[in-house]
Amino acid sequence: MRHPRPRTHRIRAAALLLTALLSTGGLAAPATAAPPAAPAEGLALTPPMGFNNWNSTHCRAEFNEDMVKGIADLFVTKGLKDAGYQYVNLDDCWALPQRNADGQLVPDPARFPHGISAVADYVHAKGLKLGIYTSAGTKTCDGAGFPGALGHEESDARQFADWGVDYLKYDNCNNQGVDARQRYRAMRDALRATGRPIVYSICEWGENKPWEWASDVGQLWRTTGDISDNWGSMLSLLKQNLPLAPYAGPGHWNDPDMLEVGNGGMTDTEYRSHFSLWAVMAAPLLIGTDLRTASPATLDILGNKEVIAVDQDPLGRQGTVVSSAGGRWVVAKEMADGSRAVALFNESGTAQRVATSAAAVGLPRAPGYTQRDLWQHRDANTAGTIAATVPAHGTVLLRVSADGHWAEHPPAVELGLDEAPFIERDTPATLTGTVTDLGRTPAREVSAALTGPDGWTVRALSPATAANLPNGASLRTRWRVTAPPGTPVGSYAFSLRVRHRSPAGERVTSELPVTASVVVPPPSGTSYLSDAPWLSAVSGWGPVERDTSNGEDAAGDGSPLTIGSTVYAKGLGVHAASEVTYYAGRRCAKVTAEVGVDDEKGAKGSVAFEIWADGVKAASTGVLTNADPARPLTAEVTGAQVVRLVVTDGGDGIDSDHADWADARLSC
Repeated sequence: MRHPRPRTHRIRAAALLLTALLSTGGLAAPATAAPPAAPAEGLALTPPMGFNNWNSTHCRAEFNEDMVKGIADLFVTKGLKDAGYQYVNLDDCWALPQRNADGQLVPDPARFPHGISAVADYVHAKGLKLGIYTSAGTKTCDGAGFPGALGHEESDARQFADWGVDYLKYDNCNNQGVDARQRYRAMRDALRATGRPIVYSICEWGENKPWEWASDVGQLWRTTGDISDNWGSMLSLLKQNLPLAPYAGPGHWNDPDMLEVGNGGMTDTEYRSHFSLWAVMAAPLLIGTDLRTASPATLDILGNKEVIAVDQDPLGRQGTVVSSAGGRWVVAKEMADGSRAVALFNESGTAQRVATSAAAVGLPRAPGYTQRDLWQHRDANTAGTIAATVPAHGTVLLRVSADGHWAEHPPAVELGLDEAPFIERDTPATLTGTVTDLGRTPAREVSAALTGPDGWTVRALSPATAANLPNGASLRTRWRVTAPPGTPVGSYAFSLRVRHRSPAGERVTSELPVTASVVVPPPSGTSYLSDAPWLSAVSGWGPVERDTSNGEDAAGDGSPLTIGSTVYAKGLGVHAASEVTYYAGRRCAKVTAEVGVDDEKGAKGSVAFEIWADGVKAASTGVLTNADPARPLTAEVTGAQVVRLVVTDGGDGIDSDHADWADARLSC
């Protein structure tokens, strides 16, 4: 894995975190740890919210005084200040490479011609706060080597306080091997000695388990290496941070790194998941995109006050994993008013039903419950089932309560398809849509409609209406779907739309976006998967490569697949965390491969390989490193519609996790 600055070592987050992963993909909680009391300073009683420039600008010249002031302006004009964002934070490269003759830090006059104090004054005048960055080492993390604070803690802290700084991000590069607790406590003491309340962000990357010792040192601590703007990176950090819920609370927060929302490496669906899951984990919400060019969709995600309220809940609980199987996650967070924020998260590359219950998320027994969808901004009542069909990489975020007012809301209806919508090219397909009443009250005058792209024919083969659906009852409609002749293989947008009335007569419309895939049947006999079209392919760094190693950057930058000095002509090169999905069409029996860590990163890298048949794990390897020879892996997949090839990290983050599915074959 490569980084814009030399931080490859910081991805080596604590190895013990992901060893808590269950074989189903779930997470075991760590040993019980009561959250310590909030520090006496009373700082960061809810997770800090703001902006940091690094993810969007790195050390480029555009990071300067005008940009910082412009971000402060946008906080106000775009409603982000009103939504709760406070901190406008400077990252690396704000200083000159050398201290002055008095040993003091010098702001770069080209970037900040009026100095940091003037920028702080501007930000404060907007009712906002200013943050700054340095490292607990001799140099910061950028390759240019700006001065770090090791040995200069008191003078640097005094400068920050004199400038009016409100937040310090304290990194971990060039630390000379000095004990982490010693280095971070030295700056804590220096900050306290200034008398200025400065939020202290410990950016130690989780290497020395700061959650176990830093609650009286700083207000937040990084639990992971750096985030990158891709699905694999976000997913890896999520899984590292989830088990640490017992250590979070007011004034002391687990920090899985900044937000990538809006930077372009993920879809809006994935960014909504990113934002939802960070909120459920009570993570700091530091915007990492350039707000000067942010799209309306990005601003809608970042400005969702109902999701922000989950993150900023004063009780300060971090959400915990209720269940996780087959990529279907339920994460629940206790709220100060007794409700639960419930994230139904679909890790997989195809739509899946994710379900739980009011009892499972910790709510008391009640006749009915109010369920609010925090992205759709509407209420419904449920008898206790909490469920939704969640799109690939999507999250449905709900707030559920036993509030006694459930009867005022229409019943929740769950929309879904009986199975993933695959349409073999030039062959009509039959899809079965379902509408299920989850509410305590009946859904009346129910009508369903499935619509597809222009030129497609969609016809109901069974009734699409029902006069009344009581709790638990379903309307099942079979639809004949015909694509125009010669329709290319690919994904096509459909919509299942349902209308119903509540007992009070309220008209409600619900919609489930559906991605239908036009596919070709797998060939008979045994064939190489690197020659087959995939349904989806996700790789932690760089694209999935056919017949070469990953290379981790642009397409085609890999080398011949090589495991233990053995070269393979055919296969797939990926970077953890990765998933490659294929259509098997219930026609295939077996997947075989020689798997291992590619030689291109030397002795680095540790991964685990899994083969899934629909929602069932059919085969796995356990952790493999570069020291292991290629491991033969065989999975029986008879009857599966979809086969997934999954690579997870080996429990130590995704740094250098180049993995090969050598000689991967499908037998049909």
